[in-house]
Amino acid sequence: MTDTRYLAPQTLDEAVSAFAAAQGAARILAGGTDLLVQMRAGVANPGLIVDIKKIGEMTRITENADGSFTVGAAVSAASLADHPRFGKVWPGVLEAVNLIGSKQVQGRASPGGNLCNGSPAGDSVPAMVAAGAVVTIQGPNGRRQMPVEAFPAGPGKTNLAPGEILVSFTLPARAAGSGDAYLRMTPRTEMDIAVVCCGVSLTMKDGVCTAARVGLGAVAPTVMLVEDAAKALIGTKLDAAAVAAAAAACSAACRPINDKRGTIAYRTKVAGVLLKRAVAIAAERASRS
Repeated sequence: MTDTRYLAPQTLDEAVSAFAAAQGAARILAGGTDLLVQMRAGVANPGLIVDIKKIGEMTRITENADGSFTVGAAVSAASLADHPRFGKVWPGVLEAVNLIGSKQVQGRASPGGNLCNGSPAGDSVPAMVAAGAVVTIQGPNGRRQMPVEAFPAGPGKTNLAPGEILVSFTLPARAAGSGDAYLRMTPRTEMDIAVVCCGVSLTMKDGVCTAARVGLGAVAPTVMLVEDAAKALIGTKLDAAAVAAAAAACSAACRPINDKRGTIAYRTKVAGVLLKRAVAIAAERASRS
């Protein structure tokens, strides 16, 4: 086991410089709820830990003038829950974030770390996908953006280039008549890994769905944006036939595995069930927005 150095830079440029210079031997510390467990288990043994919690941009929640939100990659789940406005605008995203570990863990764990962990069952990710969140990334070659659904590359893998760091999420402004919801299926009610998870965001106008996005997790190597499910909802009054078609699209998109938490058949069925329930909750919230 090598000695691990610790660095807590004050600026993002300093963090990127140190992270890139380590040439793959460094790990980012946001909350540490994954990294420290991995280190104790011997799964991770970084030569350098770059702690990003002293960088202002990484720890701020900003409601922008256009109504969008920018959430730093190191913002904790607890901080997001305490924000006076975020949960009112994006209740489904907050529901998902609130399921990352226990209350104690949420004081440290961040949606940024949840995304970078690369788990297909990461709770915050399908909700962020449904929200249409875009991530900002910075590396040796500057800044770039990508939609959240393009970020995961496979179990435990991301599409970050060498030396790049996740900086923030931007969630778009909400139109009137919008609502979102997040649901997951777990064998236990608390602190479990999702067998299936689903996020839905939609906009209603005069009783008709004018926009929709559906994120699905734990049923494929990465969290997915299920465009066919959204297409089945848009232009309808969310009648039973439309919702059933969207549920069928979710089940059709599934590429799950059999494991001790669930079978392929079970996950495929539950994906459609969660879609129906999440649409109902999102629609009810849209009626009150």
